[in-house]
Amino acid sequence: MDRAALQGLLPHREPMLLLDEAALDENGRAVGQLHIRGDETFLDGHFPGNPVVPGVVLCEIIAQSAGVLVQDYLRKGYLPLFAGMEQVRFRRMVKPGDTVRTTCAMLRQKGMLLKVEGTAEVDGEVAATGVFLLMLKAPGA
Repeated sequence: MDRAALQGLLPHREPMLLLDEAALDENGRAVGQLHIRGDETFLDGHFPGNPVVPGVVLCEIIAQSAGVLVQDYLRKGYLPLFAGMEQVRFRRMVKPGDTVRTTCAMLRQKGMLLKVEGTAEVDGEVAATGVFLLMLKAPGA
């Protein structure tokens, strides 16, 4: 899915749509990608003269890519919300010019609560990992 298709799936819009593309791979994992251009608003002041993608933004990139795991729900208007994060670790800085590649796998789904394992990498090096709890809020709820 390219950015236009993602806008038909995810509820996020500029400046918070943080994926250029995403898809399911042959193993049923969600994979995504975002190229960091350097003009993103989250880099304004983080840090002047030495821009670094905030860790929480890396978590959001991973979580957005996990949306393709539950795309049937999202197409019905369910809203994906963070419910928690576990075992999150940051291993490498992400800077303008880097391309972040994500991989997410469903660990468990119980009702509308999802537990997803995710990784963000740059040039084959792990930048962030974690387990993300996401809740799907029903339309109109």
